[in-house]
Amino acid sequence: MENTKSVGVIGLGNMGRGMALSLQRAGYAVLGLDKSEQAVNAAREAGIPVGTDLAQLARECATIVLSLPTSAIVRALLEGEGGLLALAKPGLLLIDTTTADPQVTRELAVALKDKGIRFVDAPVSGGPSGALKGELTMFIGGSEADVTHAHPVLSALGTKRFHIGDVSAGHVAKLINNLLTASHLVTASEAFRLANAAGISTEQLIEAVNAGSGRSGVTLFNYPNRILNNTYASGFTMQLMRKDVNLAVSLGEALGLDLPAVDVIGDIWKSSASALADGEDFNRIVNFERSTSPARA
Repeated sequence: MENTKSVGVIGLGNMGRGMALSLQRAGYAVLGLDKSEQAVNAAREAGIPVGTDLAQLARECATIVLSLPTSAIVRALLEGEGGLLALAKPGLLLIDTTTADPQVTRELAVALKDKGIRFVDAPVSGGPSGALKGELTMFIGGSEADVTHAHPVLSALGTKRFHIGDVSAGHVAKLINNLLTASHLVTASEAFRLANAAGISTEQLIEAVNAGSGRSGVTLFNYPNRILNNTYASGFTMQLMRKDVNLAVSLGEALGLDLPAVDVIGDIWKSSASALADGEDFNRIVNFERSTSPARA
């Protein structure tokens, strides 16, 4: 495998697999890796070569893209026994597309810099379809030099790329994006519930809302494409959104901020676990009704 055009992709779920295929279309030699046998089999069926272990990726790839569920898994991959920090050669470019804890990202960035590893955090929005088409929105953090170096790979993954700031800025921005989406789903569902009780169906109302100032990405896209047609097939789970909302709430607490609306949204998503299983589509939060609201508790 020619190192200068080689990219490793660690995490071959719906997002990572789509990103690997987009990188292949862009002319990169891709080598995937995943602990899940099911993910590995799906990747191979899609035509993605799969490596034997982390050492092979560190040895053969100029760039490694991470598409993992949590910061804890990223940290273990880097700092654990036989991890990437011990295996990687100076000059490796690491792109982390995980929606992660910014504080952990900053801590890992120090260790990576000490090893001479270029690091860019670039969490994504756009779902599995966006990953497969190479049309993701990317929230990017990193130095100007590292982001410039990563530009060809990032361009193969996303059509809308925003360099927000230094390392961890991408992860902060993605948490804010997901917090807004989580909030809009809750407020839209309650607003439409109010309209329904007053005798107006959501279908009657939504076109007018989308032409007015009450519209959001949730009313423009999620409701018509995921909710009103009862498909709930975004590829993004309740568990993942609950994790992201919790990270946003924790970030506010760590910064010493008083964010009462954010606290309520966080509490709603947390309490939904009793009614909506982790594997359910995150849009199903619109069907969740708590018996007691925070204001009435």
